[in-house]
Amino acid sequence: MSFKRRLSALLSSRGKLEYAIHLTETGQAVQGFALLSRIAATGDAEAAFRVGRAYLDGLGVPPSLEDGARWIYQAAEAGHIEAAFVLATLYTVGLPEGFEIRTASEGLDLSHVPQAGPRHPDFHLGLRWAKIAADAGSPDAQALLGYILTNGPEDLRDLTQARSWYDRSAAAGCSQGHLGVALSILHEAHSDEDLSAAARHLTAATKGGLGTAFDILGRMYESGSGVPRDLGKAASYFHQAAERNIVTAQARYGLMLLEGTGTPRHYGRAETWLKRAAANGDTQSAALLGDLCANGGDLPPNLVESAKWYRLAAEQKHAGAARALGLLYLTGNGVHQDPDVAAHWFKVASEAGDAHADADFGNLILAGASATPDEKQALHARFEKAAEKGDLVGAYNLGVCFAEGVTGTKDGREAARWMQKAADGVVNAQYWYGRMLLEGRGVQPDPTQALYWMEKAADAGMAEAQVTVAGLLVDGSINGRQDHEKALTLYRKAAESGNVDAMFSLAAMYGGGHDVPENRPQAQLWFRKAAQRGNGLAQMMLGRYLVRGLAGVTDPVEGRIWLERAKAQNIRDAEAELALLDEAQPDGDD
Repeated sequence: MSFKRRLSALLSSRGKLEYAIHLTETGQAVQGFALLSRIAATGDAEAAFRVGRAYLDGLGVPPSLEDGARWIYQAAEAGHIEAAFVLATLYTVGLPEGFEIRTASEGLDLSHVPQAGPRHPDFHLGLRWAKIAADAGSPDAQALLGYILTNGPEDLRDLTQARSWYDRSAAAGCSQGHLGVALSILHEAHSDEDLSAAARHLTAATKGGLGTAFDILGRMYESGSGVPRDLGKAASYFHQAAERNIVTAQARYGLMLLEGTGTPRHYGRAETWLKRAAANGDTQSAALLGDLCANGGDLPPNLVESAKWYRLAAEQKHAGAARALGLLYLTGNGVHQDPDVAAHWFKVASEAGDAHADADFGNLILAGASATPDEKQALHARFEKAAEKGDLVGAYNLGVCFAEGVTGTKDGREAARWMQKAADGVVNAQYWYGRMLLEGRGVQPDPTQALYWMEKAADAGMAEAQVTVAGLLVDGSINGRQDHEKALTLYRKAAESGNVDAMFSLAAMYGGGHDVPENRPQAQLWFRKAAQRGNGLAQMMLGRYLVRGLAGVTDPVEGRIWLERAKAQNIRDAEAELALLDEAQPDGDD
């Protein structure tokens, strides 16, 4: 700074103010703030405003909402227009509870220091100060006034006046004004011309870097509303909105990257944006991340990570994520196995409207998961209410409640009645009702109808039904009907879904003695799969196959291991096989 300017600063109030501003803007904020404070203490409104902004922005002084607000208030009271706008913004955004700015005889003060906590908007005071600044010609204040008249309490709302203030602000080139006009148009758009006009104002708003404008334009280009459909532009706008921390845009852009829509597919960047959206509270993104981690995507599955994201979404009552988390706890994948915790998350999902989780929760309670008598009674009542409204899942669950006596008393007739209703659309009910018909529980025995209903459940993919029906088709116990080829198909489907009993039965059919081609290598393969999952009979059969070389390869060492495991499970034939093995391989000392 020149000597002349410094001398001017020493001799005049205006010069001192200019010098203080110069210091603040040239990297000497601490010195500038000190000088501004001395000038503000003399009652200078511009200095008071700049001191207030310094406190709010932490420029040259530790940030302080309390000190910033009181200096801004002093400047606004003195007629400083920009201060009036900032004060209106503070009131509209909200101040901490108990925060009250007031004047006192000795100057400005706070009634008391507020406790940290959530902010509480005061739209009425915001309106007062915004109107003062708007009337004085502040475009920013005009846009803020439009916002208050649009979104404030019912007694303040006036959409016509709001639009008028937005128009004045936009005419002055204010980005917030353009955004306000666009939102007003979209609120009552009736034609493509309206949508096009909104798009023009949104485009103008993006010049000011407004994330919301980028986000809305992204949606408009994605759907072709008011602008030609252009997924590339949509992705670009979502990206820019996402960079400005618009959560919905982070989620949408992440999904577009994941799918390669409007932008090259990039799994890593997609995951990054979805994580940002999830961390910012987007439950759908958190649930999607859970799915991606569970399924693997471009990376190996990570069920521990999957559980973390499912939990984040489930804690915010996302039904699908809560059910998925329940299934992880039920199976012990990625988390410790705990049926009670699984029941909790199924309940959360059920209460959030997931009908499948309702069934899961009910079945877990029926299977013995912890539940109080009141919870069981409430469960029964909820199922009954749903069933009486025609909900088939509710009818199925109610049938199970009656069949198992959830509230203390079993009622086979009622169980069968509700199962029959549910069987029209619920696979589990088809199987249950078929079993009831087969066993004569609550109904007259009817093997033909029993097979019909269980076969429907099997054909729909229910593994337990597939195993049961396959067994009936193998032995021909219902009306002499045998169909080993279909039985083999059903066993294979159930085995491929992880059913261990089906694995053993499939292996047994491949082993020979049935009306299907013998295939001992396949038999050994499926015996091994079942044996590895702890099936004692399969362990014995695998040991026998290996010892005797029934599938073409002899391995008495491994065979003995499996036979020993089967023997430990009290499989009698395993002991006999081991005895034969010992006879064939006498001790070398004999």
